[in-house]
Amino acid sequence: TSEGKAVSRMNAVAHGLLSSQTILPGEDKRKLTDFGDRLRSSLSPEGELESLLADRIISCAWRLRRLGLIESEVFQEGTEKYGHDAKGSGWGYSFGHKQDSFAKLSRYEAGIERSLYRALHELQRLQAERKGVNVPAPMVVDVEVSNNGQAA
Repeated sequence: TSEGKAVSRMNAVAHGLLSSQTILPGEDKRKLTDFGDRLRSSLSPEGELESLLADRIISCAWRLRRLGLIESEVFQEGTEKYGHDAKGSGWGYSFGHKQDSFAKLSRYEAGIERSLYRALHELQRLQAERKGVNVPAPMVVDVEVSNNGQAA
């Protein structure tokens, strides 16, 4: 049924950091819309590709805000034995209180930030090119580290 599909599409959403959905149950869609409008105004995208990059930036920035909430909930030792409290979303529950919870959160944060900055830099590059500034393509650098910690 369509109701069953609507429910099952959220089955894999535990903490929402990797969700394909930007807005999750319990979040205020109006806040995301207002946040997105302010960011979009600041980014001033023109055309479809720049708008796509602006959307990516907004989504990543929203997820970073969510990550702060989750980190706080994990840190609070799961008020009411990992359940929802009056102020929390309960998403921190999905991380439990294993020793590696903060390490996982840190990895998620780093990945989301990389995605945000990649989109931001590409948007800035496209906007500069549109204004006639010749911008070189991004450079990729490989770094190897030997066993003694010295760069190779």
